[in-house]
Amino acid sequence: MTTELPIRLVLADVDGTLVTKEKILTPRAIDAVRRLRERGILFAITSGRPPRGMAMLLAPLAIDEPVAGFNGGVMVDAHGKVIETRTLTEAQARKVIGIIRDHGADPWVYTGTDWIVTRADASHVAREQWTVKFPPREGDIEADLSGVVKITGVSDDADLMHRLEHDLQAAMGDDASAACSQPYYVDVTNKDANKGGVVLALERLLGVPAAQMLTIGDQPNDMLMFARSGRSIAMGQANDAVKSAATYVTTSSEDEGFASGIERFVLEKDGR
Repeated sequence: MTTELPIRLVLADVDGTLVTKEKILTPRAIDAVRRLRERGILFAITSGRPPRGMAMLLAPLAIDEPVAGFNGGVMVDAHGKVIETRTLTEAQARKVIGIIRDHGADPWVYTGTDWIVTRADASHVAREQWTVKFPPREGDIEADLSGVVKITGVSDDADLMHRLEHDLQAAMGDDASAACSQPYYVDVTNKDANKGGVVLALERLLGVPAAQMLTIGDQPNDMLMFARSGRSIAMGQANDAVKSAATYVTTSSEDEGFASGIERFVLEKDGR
């Protein structure tokens, strides 16, 4: 019988995991993180959001660990100072934009500092602006592709998004990472900018072995960090593939799934 190593760091996805569908960080979630810290367990966050789109979470969660924005495309410290950046080449960016447009989806382009859209009134733009708390820049998204960190394809057609994710993965191969971060978003980043890579980066930066990390998320792109970490939790609303890839399954984000998972599978389990 093997003995599980104690958890020394929890790495959480943000949307649909740490926060609710309405982007609310609940008092119970805040308390769960506080209790982790009291136990000496580090807490870090990763998201497809830009780093500054997670700034509102740092104070309530007392985060001083590195923050992994753009699924690891940009790692910053708790003061916003860039630790490392992984970008797409101009040729890759142009190819990805072409594929997204060929599928009838709307491409958004992100650099380390800007979010660029073709039309500010397009689908999901207002919602994303409300989520990340800063507006996009409207204009020609292909005007300057020299520092692209992430490109997102956007559509409410679920079947189209599955095809787009598959076709982007096939077209880019091992040269870039393409995965759905929400049912209506597919994110393309540098090949090393994915949530599995975030686990390895935190292992290097903080000196915590991946085997002593627990990761928690709800989307297919979270399966990459599940595979790298010692233990993992899938949210209750995740699909069956995501749930099967995790060590444990908690309740949904609308039913305090983050706090419940941390309480049950970290605080209670490792506290015995």
